[in-house]
Amino acid sequence: MLYLKSLVVELGGKTVIKGVDLQVNRGELALLMGPNGSGKSTLLHAIVGDKRCRVVSGSIFFEEREITGLTMEERVRLGLGLGFQFPPRLKGVRLRSLALRILEKRGLPVDEAEKVLEDYSRLLRMESLLDKDFNVGFSGGEAKRAELMLTLIQNPRLLLLDEPDSGVDVENLALIGSAISRYLSLNGKAAILITHTGYIAKHVKASEAHVLLDGRIVCSGDPGEMVSNIMEHGFEACVDCRRARR
Repeated sequence: MLYLKSLVVELGGKTVIKGVDLQVNRGELALLMGPNGSGKSTLLHAIVGDKRCRVVSGSIFFEEREITGLTMEERVRLGLGLGFQFPPRLKGVRLRSLALRILEKRGLPVDEAEKVLEDYSRLLRMESLLDKDFNVGFSGGEAKRAELMLTLIQNPRLLLLDEPDSGVDVENLALIGSAISRYLSLNGKAAILITHTGYIAKHVKASEAHVLLDGRIVCSGDPGEMVSNIMEHGFEACVDCRRARR
């Protein structure tokens, strides 16, 4: 579904992604891990077409079509969806209104849109927040669940999630993991999920994990094994392993 070939990306005049190769197939969930500042968020934003992230060289393919030169809107229309790490607060914009507007843009009739919203709000326990201003006064877990709900109702084929588990307690983490797992059980879906702590790995079934250090993927492998090793030894162990391979 997604293939990155030797991708090099600049952000603010600085080279952040330094030749990344990555493949994600249909039905797969890839975990992307790494310390702060390693380029994880920049990589997702480059994939979805954030114009601040300039592709210097390399290519992005989605469903066998090169999309490197497409705008963000064009990529979203093709089926990419990004859930932000820090969604904005929108005072005066009710969560329900925003969600229904997104579903309207998908072309769903009103009754079907309301049914989809009811389903996802129940799944993520958002019913009590639907008539509140989006993200205004929300707890960390509520904000993450709201952002995930708005991303899922867009019905993307490739789901890009930027640290949905950061600042989230155990109960919210289980809800978020359950919603992601259910979504990926649908035909033709795939996801890349950035996690700094790795805690979300207990609540989703990942196909592979990748560690990004200084803009490069330095290792890939079994998610359970890699998360366990990183939680025990930290990312410094990945740095030492990389040096040893040299």
